[in-house]
Amino acid sequence: MPDKISIINIPGLIFLIIIMIPNFIYAAKCPEGFEEKWKNKIVETFEQVGRFGSFICMAINIPKTVLGFESSASFWFCVIFGALLVAAYCIIWYFWFWKNTLFRALSLSIIPSVLFLLCGIMSRSILLTAFSAIFAPCHILISVKNCG
Repeated sequence: MPDKISIINIPGLIFLIIIMIPNFIYAAKCPEGFEEKWKNKIVETFEQVGRFGSFICMAINIPKTVLGFESSASFWFCVIFGALLVAAYCIIWYFWFWKNTLFRALSLSIIPSVLFLLCGIMSRSILLTAFSAIFAPCHILISVKNCG
């Protein structure tokens, strides 16, 4: 764990790229799979603000908003637990790719929400924690409402 906080958040960027791969594949193979059956402009707007804010803050440490990890142990806990979450996300995508179930909807919305919150809290990133706290409930709600 470096003493100085880098502008680029390498672990966060790697996690983000990996979780986006199955989404891009799914969008290419099943464009109708992202159809929004439930419409709520307020929740959708908050979800998008939270999503893009989380994406940016996962990849970039915005100066004066990230205090950094308290210890090397907290850094490695975040990296290892984050990697396990990313692996679980990819495994669920693989096995439930063609199944539009509540399990898939919940799993594929809760896992990235937990990942973003974990990374935000552990790295003491004020913006990532705030954006992920906005994203998580909105994303989970939208995913559940659009399921089935």
